[in-house]
Amino acid sequence: MTAPVIGLSTYREDARWGVWSQRADLLPSDYADAVRSVGGVPVLLPPVDPVGAAEAVVGRIDGLVISGGADVDPGRYGAEPHERTRSWRTDRDTWELALLDAAAAAGVPLLGVCRGMQLMAVHAGGALDQHTPDLVGHDGHDPGGDAFGAVDVTTADGSRVGGLVGPSLTVNCHHHQSVAAHPGFAAVAHAADGTVEAMEAPGERFCVAVQWHPETAADVGLLAGLVAAAASYRG
Repeated sequence: MTAPVIGLSTYREDARWGVWSQRADLLPSDYADAVRSVGGVPVLLPPVDPVGAAEAVVGRIDGLVISGGADVDPGRYGAEPHERTRSWRTDRDTWELALLDAAAAAGVPLLGVCRGMQLMAVHAGGALDQHTPDLVGHDGHDPGGDAFGAVDVTTADGSRVGGLVGPSLTVNCHHHQSVAAHPGFAAVAHAADGTVEAMEAPGERFCVAVQWHPETAADVGLLAGLVAAAASYRG
């Protein structure tokens, strides 16, 4: 059977390579490598004008990952920016929200990663805590720079996430924001400090989001679950 095609949303950033210094569409290769390792075919989805494009893309993929990245525009959930909220990308917010609309309409399996979880909550009418250290009193979820924080997570009994990754695990996190409200989703994993680290929608559709970065770890249970759901969707 043909391997399912998994769309991965990307950054659009100023970048340098070789003799070039220009705008580029980027995503850490860990995402594509992890998707390929569990039997999927990765396809990168750069931010474009979403009119007509989101539906066209979703009609040609079998699963969707909304990947990590910059903060979501606080205006999307009716908030003023916190002093630590910065560098949001209006074009990316617009594109990925359109992808979420199209994916929901088509029933395409969906996984949100870090920023992707936050955007999924906002898309559902929820809101974010704009600087998690203000709530929990530490920087363990984002130690700074290019380092990941090692966070112990406990999953909910009977949840889809728990079935894929087990009752507890240590995950790689890099988020200074977190989900405060998530209408339509159940919170199914928490850090010891109470931070919501995963959520999922009820029903048969694979619609899951996590604050951690499963693409960076040897345990790719979440991505394996997405690819399996995408194969069923394709069938």
